[in-house]
Amino acid sequence: MKRFSSSGWQGSSLRLLIAALFALASPSWIALTPAQAQNLPNLGGTDGEELSPLMERKLGEQIMQSIKRDRDFINDPVVSDYLNNFGAVLLAANPQARADTGYDFLFFAVRDPSLNAFALPGGFIGMHSGLVLSAQSESELASVLSHEIGHVSQRHIARMIGNQKQDSLLPLAGILIGLLAARSSPDLAVASMMGGTGLAVQRQLGFSRDAEREADRVGLQILRTAGFDASGMVNFFGRLQTASRNSNDSAPAYLRTHPVTTERIADIEARIRNETYRQHVDSLDFALIKARMRVLQNDTPQGWRDSAVFFNQLFKQETRPAILAARYGLALLAIKQRDVNRATELLKEINEDVQRKPALPATSILTAFKIELALINNQSAEALKLAQQARTQYPLSRAITMLYVDTLLATGKRDEAILFLRDLVQMHKQDQSLYQALAKAYADQGKLALQHMTLTEYYVLAGSLPAALEQLRLARAANDASFYDQAMIDARERELQVTWKEMLKQKGK
Repeated sequence: MKRFSSSGWQGSSLRLLIAALFALASPSWIALTPAQAQNLPNLGGTDGEELSPLMERKLGEQIMQSIKRDRDFINDPVVSDYLNNFGAVLLAANPQARADTGYDFLFFAVRDPSLNAFALPGGFIGMHSGLVLSAQSESELASVLSHEIGHVSQRHIARMIGNQKQDSLLPLAGILIGLLAARSSPDLAVASMMGGTGLAVQRQLGFSRDAEREADRVGLQILRTAGFDASGMVNFFGRLQTASRNSNDSAPAYLRTHPVTTERIADIEARIRNETYRQHVDSLDFALIKARMRVLQNDTPQGWRDSAVFFNQLFKQETRPAILAARYGLALLAIKQRDVNRATELLKEINEDVQRKPALPATSILTAFKIELALINNQSAEALKLAQQARTQYPLSRAITMLYVDTLLATGKRDEAILFLRDLVQMHKQDQSLYQALAKAYADQGKLALQHMTLTEYYVLAGSLPAALEQLRLARAANDASFYDQAMIDARERELQVTWKEMLKQKGK
């Protein structure tokens, strides 16, 4: 699978994916509120030409299956918590951003040092790690996320694919996923994808400019109502343009996929010129997540050395968030380097700082780290106590939830862990990590049939039906499979076989 690294995802697949989505169909316009419509460009067309929300979501889910299988997808619960909580703040302040689709937005990160972000069909919004690290304030980060939410809420992708027949969407998803996996010949991939679409590309250039301006204006409204500094958008775009002018290399990835013009920046400046300045104080979590992202971005010995240099320089800023973030980053590096004593010392320094000046609000990021380090130090009882307290304090945190499961398993409470995970699976049926954890818990108890039946659903969500069918075969052969289990296995196998045959049919096999 092609990596999302600067030589892979940034270099070809992401741009091809975005280019494909922006070149496939003529646009249509979805009605806005009267106030919004006065300030937004009319993109033409009729509602009947739009891709349905259901098919748009299905297309996005298929693309996400491919992305999640890539090793540069950052499957880190702490990062996921921060991005999705941050996105939820923006959406809660602007319920109309969900339009009439009611999408459950998902915000995620990929490991890539380039500055880019992208919206996929159906409410999936990705951020490059390099963009998060480059944001100098939460208002800047919010401006990027708000812009991408604007693309989704105005259903730009749905309107661009709108003229495609509904039954052609699954092959379309296959093309896009194929681009993500193209290893050797980006030029050939471009030729294959763009064959016969030259006129469509030409026709879409003007539309994409209008779509970008529309996303700017929707994003600006989201920033305002969510309480962020609206000038964050101007600052971020301006810095990108400066970096582009001062670089001998190609423009930053964000400028290639989201062309920023002087006209666009001037339009945003004009809209905020008479606004009263509203300062947004960055959270401690912002500093901590950037430290974590820096460690995750380059998980190699050289990357660790570079991060250590950065964190030691961070102490010179002499601000409390910077110092705490530096210690947290160095503690993460210590764990990577298996220096548990050093990590424990740094956590002690963090705790002493927080207790000495407890003005900063509690953060789930540091709480999760305390639990993780207690588990590493084989302090299972202490880890369980911390996790139980954290579940009450942060009931929606995926990171805390998964650590609670780990503490239950570490303290031998397997039955309790299984019951807890089974309830979670019913509430979050699309979360692969829950199925994986539940399968592990079954394996620890020697319940082989249930282990393989659970792994079946894990592979279904991963988009690998052959692997899912193999798990069903193993479940059927398990010596502890009951009559009821066998009936469940048979029924599920029939369902998956039908789905697999349909997929092969669509692929022409």
